[in-house]
Amino acid sequence: MSTAGTIDRPVTHDPKKQAPMKAPTSEPSGSAISDFTTTGATGSRQNRTREMQLIPEALARAHMHERLREAEEHRPAARLIAARRMQRRAERASLRARRALAIAVMQ
Repeated sequence: MSTAGTIDRPVTHDPKKQAPMKAPTSEPSGSAISDFTTTGATGSRQNRTREMQLIPEALARAHMHERLREAEEHRPAARLIAARRMQRRAERASLRARRALAIAVMQ
């Protein structure tokens, strides 16, 4: 079998024939530190670098920051809409109170 394995279908399941995965250290996220210490397993483990494993996490973090930024942009607009809604409600309540007072005075 000459094709390189993937995470789902590794070339071999024997841990001695695979390159060891180092424990996470205090490295910056997204840094590409090579984990290849065994030269024979380089071809089969080529797509298992730490950077490749962190890509979905980095994408999720970028999406989260984008959604937070959008939410921050929409907050002032939402506050303005709520303030206008409360102002209209207060004006209607004021008109009802004036009508009620006028009716009470006329009787």
